Amino acid sequence: MPEFDAQPLLQSTTVAAHDVRCRGACRHRSAEECAAATQLVFPYRGLFLRHVGSTQSVADANHVLFFNAGEGYQVSHPASGGDACLSLSISQPLLRELAPTALLQRREQPLFRHQALRIDERAQVLVALLRHSLHGSTIEPLEAESLALTLACRSLGPRTTHAPGASRARQRLVDRAKLLLASDLTRRWALADIAAEVGGSPVYLTQAFQQVEGMPLYRYHLRLRLACALDRIADCEDVAALALDLGFSSHSHFSAAFRQAYGRTPTAFRQAALVRSP
Repeated sequence: MPEFDAQPLLQSTTVAAHDVRCRGACRHRSAEECAAATQLVFPYRGLFLRHVGSTQSVADANHVLFFNAGEGYQVSHPASGGDACLSLSISQPLLRELAPTALLQRREQPLFRHQALRIDERAQVLVALLRHSLHGSTIEPLEAESLALTLACRSLGPRTTHAPGASRARQRLVDRAKLLLASDLTRRWALADIAAEVGGSPVYLTQAFQQVEGMPLYRYHLRLRLACALDRIADCEDVAALALDLGFSSHSHFSAAFRQAYGRTPTAFRQAALVRSP
């Protein structure tokens, strides 16, 4: 099995979508790479670190990452299991039209100021719907293009995203907490245990996490678990078993959390992902 695989899912003059998977065999930084065109990358499974100069971003299912054209970067995998992402390449004129000016380095070229933004639950659903329906060939190209552009808009909107805002020390502390949470999504973590592992007091960690991610740590962890459900549910025949496998106390607890986050039950989402209207 190759270390890296990019499967084309959609190709048009407007947008291209690829399912990109990496085994993550090497824990150290990769050789420097460079994207030929700016890409919006949505991790949906696993986790990796993206390094641009002296800065880093944790790439997980709560974020969209911006791979700017011509910008050198490196990748490392601090956790086992590799990663998988949905990558969107949108035509430059359209991306300039979609992206708010505040997010861009320069208006004339779609290069983003931030490495990553936190996305909301609706964007996570769109990632899963687009990927599952393209893999299953249950969506027409025109609908897929529209869905991809809706996802891009949602992932760039000031009301539906969050940019990190804190000192580098706080961001690194929060990054360590994210890596710890992702290492075992099913574990029922205690705040004191997380704080002890990452090297900070529970109060300081709580405050830092809220400042960096704009949400409480426990909710961030819950959204990672639910995003894992979005990834796996299309191939899952036993939703109750999936709920227990993801660390929920019961099927009803899982269904309630899923519905509160995504506006539909796990079963309803599975049907929407696998059977699309003609």
